[in-house]
Order: sequence, then C-alpha cells, then structure tokens
Amino acid sequence: MDISNKQVLRIATAGSVDDGKSTLIGRLLFDTKSITSDKLLAIEESSRRKGLDYTDLSLLTDGLVAEREQGITIDVAHIYFATKTRKYIIADTPGHIEYTRNMVTGASNADVSLILIDARNGLVEQTRRHLYIAHLLRVPQVLVCINKMDLVGYDRSRFESIMAEVKALVANASLTGFDISFLPISSLFGENIVQESKQMPWYKGHSLIELLELIEVKTQQMELPARFPIQYVIRPKTNEYHDYRGYAGKMASGVLKVGDKVTVLPSGAISEIKSIQKFNDELGEAIAGESVSISLKDDIGASRGDMLVKEGSLNFGNEITSEVCWMDNKPLVAGKTYKLQHGVSESRVKVLNLKHKINTESLLVESEISDFHLNDIGEVVFKSSKPILADSYKENRRNGAFILIDEFTNNTVGVGFVV
Repeated sequence: MDISNKQVLRIATAGSVDDGKSTLIGRLLFDTKSITSDKLLAIEESSRRKGLDYTDLSLLTDGLVAEREQGITIDVAHIYFATKTRKYIIADTPGHIEYTRNMVTGASNADVSLILIDARNGLVEQTRRHLYIAHLLRVPQVLVCINKMDLVGYDRSRFESIMAEVKALVANASLTGFDISFLPISSLFGENIVQESKQMPWYKGHSLIELLELIEVKTQQMELPARFPIQYVIRPKTNEYHDYRGYAGKMASGVLKVGDKVTVLPSGAISEIKSIQKFNDELGEAIAGESVSISLKDDIGASRGDMLVKEGSLNFGNEITSEVCWMDNKPLVAGKTYKLQHGVSESRVKVLNLKHKINTESLLVESEISDFHLNDIGEVVFKSSKPILADSYKENRRNGAFILIDEFTNNTVGVGFVV
C-alpha cells in the first residue's frame, strides 16, 4: 500500500534509566516487521556474544558505541517506521536527569509523548520531570506505558495503583495541555505492544500500536494566525524582472492568500498580497509549512527577520517573559547578555529577572533563586535590543519558541518558550 501521502505521527519517548525505552522501540520495530533481515541477524549475534538467551531488541536503537557499552541511551536518536496506515518518527531521548535538555529538544515537535514507568518502581522523579516537560511543550497526547508488568506478575492492582498516583500528580500540579492515557505493557515479551496481551486479559483497552494509529495528528498550525517570517528579499538583476521584489520564507502558521491585507512587522506598514510563488508556480494561497515567495502591491521596506501578518493580529515588544530550559554548565544569572534566535531573527537580550524555577522532584515553584544551573527549568524575563515578533507558546507552538546563544562561544545555552 502506498503511504507516501499518509500523515506522519511524531513520537517522543521518555522515562527513567532502565525503564525499557530502547527495548520498547525495538519491539515496535520487530513486531511491525520494520527490521531488515541482516540487521536482525546482527542483533541476534550481538545478543549471543553478551551471553543472553533472548534477542536484545534494545540494540536496535542504542546505536552509539558508548550507549552499547553502558547499556543506556545518551543521545537523541530518530527512528523511522511505518504501518499500512501511517508513518512514524520516534525521538528516543535519554532517561538520565543530566540529559533533560535532550528530552526537551526531542519532544519539541512531538504529537505524542510515550512516558515509560517501571512497574516495580512506580512514579519517580524523572516521571514528574517528563510530565512537566510534556505540559511545558504542549505535547497534545501523553501515553503512560507501565512497563515490565512481567516482573510484577502482570498484577492489575499494581497497574491501577501507579495510574492513580500519576493522575493525582497531574491534577495536583495543574499539568495541562495534553490528554493522558495509560496501558500496561511488557516490552521484553511483546505484551500489549502490537498484539493484545494474553497475560493481562483484565485490560480491555487498545494495544500501543492501536492507540498510536488512532491518535489524530492535529493540523492546527493552519488554523492559527498567519505568521510569515521573511528569510530573504528577492531582487533579480535582470531586465525582465527589474521591478520585482519578493519576500521569501516559510509559513510558520496559518494561511495567507492573494488579496489579503497584511502588516509588515515591526514597522507596521500595511499592504496587500499581490502574488504568491512556489518555484515557477503561481499559488492562490500559502499554508503553514510551505516555503514560498510573496510579493506585495506596495513598494515598502521589509528585510530579513521582519514578519508578514494579517492586520493587527500580533502583540509584541522588547520585553518578554518565558519559560527557559537551561542547557549550559555556566549558570544563568540576572544581568547577563545573550543572542536570542527566534526563527530567522536574531537580537541581543539581557536577563532582567529570574522569576522562579521548578523543583522537578515536587513540581513546586521555587521563587527565592539567584541562578539557573544545567537542566533547570523556570521563568525568566528578558529585555531585547529589538522587538521580538513572537506569540505565546501556549497559543502558537510554531511562533512561540526561541534559543539562547552564548555571544562568545556561539554555543546554544538555552531554549525558551514565550509565556
């Protein structure tokens, strides 16, 4: 069956160390027949060399030498597979606390987050952390997979106890922005992964792959306000196109049509869309995700980093409050300056205030703080050298995020989400 036009579901995995993420992904690939025969032979041989009496499916995803040696995932890996109805991209993220930044980047574009919990250990700090990140990133769907049910005798009461604990945490910490589902699984033995579990007849819900097949990929970025960041101004040096001025970029969200009245930000100049081109084709509209060139009826000044929006649809300024995940070994403190990259626009910002950070063990807010350390998450106020044309991340994921760059090392030191 041709699935070239089928929807892609983007999945981010999360869990604590040894919760079985790599084995789960390996099982998904194995049971959906997404593994080539030579690769299967290679991991069978590798499993024998390790002295195992079963095929270690985690070897399919733990691709780095260091990962294989330590038996842990230490980097974000992207795995691709497909069923008859849709394509999947899995961002397999590390479980260690010190790799929280990897989980944030891996989940930033996810449609669903798979959070694994070891049935023996129940809810741990990393579970709290990952649920908070799913809330922070507005991941629409969260599937909590209570794994290793084989090691607790497929005990229904254990599953229900952990489910109740997670639900209480979500309610008490006011974690919003996602729908949550629970299912008991055993990745090692393939229980409830693709086939219904014979060991857990008390579970009446769908298997994991059935749940993934049923999740609707929301195309809400087309329903959001129109945002067209200008990446490049096209001025051909030919007689034929002597007067042509086009603005090239990628539609971040929404829809723009020929004839629409638009405002150029930050200048506030108003014009009307004259034409929309994609290569040699004339289009009637540009939708979210499309790279196009737009020409306007009026000859107005606009340059890289400016944005076309429909009239009066974006509030912006030089001061922004955002949730920040800090990714650098050097602490974030008030008074420091950084480069802020929002889409194609770059500006210099100063840290005005560290408002609070989240204690990821309790999910309580800590207000008396002086700095952010590696993997800390909290609210920060910045003052920018020029207006930042961003939406609230809650309202528009496609135009509400940015990265912070160290001015001297050029390293990415943080990622932010506009409040």
